[in-house]
Amino acid sequence: MNIEEFFQLSAGKWFSHRTSQHLAFNQSENTKSDIIIETLAVDDPEAIKICQQYEINPNSASCAAKITWNGTMEKDQGKHSGSTVLVSVTDADNPAEGKLLREMVDADKIPVAGHYKFDSDGALILTIEDETMWSEERLWFASPNLRMRVNVLKSFGEFSITSFTSEIRMGGFPPAAKASEAANSVSN
Repeated sequence: MNIEEFFQLSAGKWFSHRTSQHLAFNQSENTKSDIIIETLAVDDPEAIKICQQYEINPNSASCAAKITWNGTMEKDQGKHSGSTVLVSVTDADNPAEGKLLREMVDADKIPVAGHYKFDSDGALILTIEDETMWSEERLWFASPNLRMRVNVLKSFGEFSITSFTSEIRMGGFPPAAKASEAANSVSN
């Protein structure tokens, strides 16, 4: 699998249920969200803007997606919603790896690109690190309509959160050929 296929398979509407464990406080938290993932053309103005924020030539972008979410957290029952745009820049020497650029909402922060790679079973491993935190997330398809994620977040002040997320596709199915390929790769 490559990043373009992963973005295409991820397109659609998903119901997401995340359970997070705050290790320092020995507390858990559940979040439920509706997520919409839309693929974008690499020449979309939002994708170009993100490349410019990271000082990367927009022509080197391989694919882009817009993610919109609307959810509630178990403890406060408040609504949490937002959106972000992601742009991938595939490594020229290794097409299974690259940078993942994320829309910057805080103009005072220096943009930090994530690094992605695919492991041998087709899971996407995303690592992000800056001066205050380190995060690694593994995303994979259990079937074309069930996506899983596990995440570990460590702050350099030793605060850690782990989470497990299951996402069930609610609509916007991927092309039949891609869904069939994903199902075959999951069963092998």
